[in-house]
Amino acid sequence: MLRCLRLTTAGESHGPAVVAVLEGIPAGLPLDAADVAGELARRQGGHGRGGRMRIEKDAGEIFAGVRLGETLGSPIAIRIPNRDFRNWREAMAIAAPEVEDVEVLRRVYLPRPGHADLAGMLKYDREDARDILERASARETAARVAAGAVAKRLLGEFGVRVESHVVRVGPVAAPAEEPLPDDLTAAADDSPVRCIDRSAAAAMVEAIDAARRDGDSLGGVFEVVARGVPVGLGSHVTWETRLGGRIGGALMSIHAMKGVEIGMGFEAARTRGSDVHDEIERDAERRGSGGYRRRRNNAGGLEGGMTTGGTIVARVAMKPLSSLRRPLDSVDTRTGEPAKAIRERSDVCAVPAAGVVGEAMMALVLADAWIEKFAGDSLSDMRRNVESYLARLGDSGLTDAAAGRDTARGTG
Repeated sequence: MLRCLRLTTAGESHGPAVVAVLEGIPAGLPLDAADVAGELARRQGGHGRGGRMRIEKDAGEIFAGVRLGETLGSPIAIRIPNRDFRNWREAMAIAAPEVEDVEVLRRVYLPRPGHADLAGMLKYDREDARDILERASARETAARVAAGAVAKRLLGEFGVRVESHVVRVGPVAAPAEEPLPDDLTAAADDSPVRCIDRSAAAAMVEAIDAARRDGDSLGGVFEVVARGVPVGLGSHVTWETRLGGRIGGALMSIHAMKGVEIGMGFEAARTRGSDVHDEIERDAERRGSGGYRRRRNNAGGLEGGMTTGGTIVARVAMKPLSSLRRPLDSVDTRTGEPAKAIRERSDVCAVPAAGVVGEAMMALVLADAWIEKFAGDSLSDMRRNVESYLARLGDSGLTDAAAGRDTARGTG
C-alpha cells in the first residue's frame, strides 16, 4: 500500500507502550507534539467507548526524527505509553514467570468468535490466546493515528484536508448531506457519535445505549473525504500503483473493517452508465484539475486509478466488536469442551473512533502518493515540484497542450 513511506508499528495492548516509526517524510516539515496529541485525543472519543479510554490519556512522545520543531528527513519515532500497563506488569512481563498462575498471568483459553484469537493460536502454535489478542487489539491503531498526524501535517502544507464523519451506526443511517460542511472535522467532532445530522446522531446514541443494556455491540459505516487533492496522484499503469486499490487496502487493514466503497460504490453496479459517470466540462479556474471539472462526483475523486482533482470519498463498513458482555458460544482449547468466550473489556461501539483511524490511513496513502509524485528530500524541494506541476496544469488544458505538440511538429 505504501511505496515511498514506510510505517512500522510495535507494541501490545497492555504492554508498556505502542510505537510508530515513520520513514520517508522530507526534511523541513514543521511538526510538534501538539499535532500528534490532537489526533490521538480525537481517536479516544465517541459515545460507546469502554473503560479503557477512561484510563488512557494518549498524547504521543516524539523521540526521533524531529529537532527544533522541524523534521530532519530521518525516521520519525513516536511512543504512546499505555497507562494501564501498571495493572498488567506480571501478565505482560518480558521474563518467563517463576510461578505458573493462570489468573495472575491472565492466560486466555476461551477464544472469541469474530476475533483473531483462535486463528492466531493455530497459526502461531500458541496455547494462550493472550499471545495473539494483545497485538490483534485495536489499541495498535493509536500508533497509526500518530503516524497519520504527521502525514496530515505534510498534506496540509499543500492545502489538502482529510476528514471523516459517521453515516451509520447499526440500523440508524444518516441522510446524505450535500454539500458537506466546509469544516467537516469541527462539525463531526461536535457530535458524540461524530455524525453531522443531529436527529440521526440522537438515534445512534439510543441504539448504542440499547446494545449496552443488552450486553451486545454495534458496528456501522463512516465516510472519509479528502479535499484539495490535485489531479494525477496514483497511476493507471500497473495494478499496485492504482490509488483506489491502495486506499481500499489501507482502510480494510483497520481492525474490524469488512467493506470499502469509493464514490458511488456498490450502487453503481445497480445503475445505468449514463447515471453513473461524471460528465466533464471546462473550468479554467480549477488549477488543480487542469482546467476541467466534473458535474458530479459519483467516482469519488478517482478514475483509472488516479485522482481527478475532485473530492476523494470512501465509505468503510465496520462490523460489531467481538468482545461481548454476554459472550457467545466457544470452546475451551485446553479440554475441547463447549464454553462461553472470554469477556475482555471492550467498547460497545467504536465507529466514531474508527473514522479517525480511517482519516489516518487515508492521509498516509495520500502522503505516500504525494511523495511518489513530487519527491524532494526537503519540503522546499517538494514545494517547488508541486508549484511546477500546478503551473503546467494551469497554463494549458489538454486541447491546448495537444495544439502545442502539433505546432512543434509543423502540423499546426
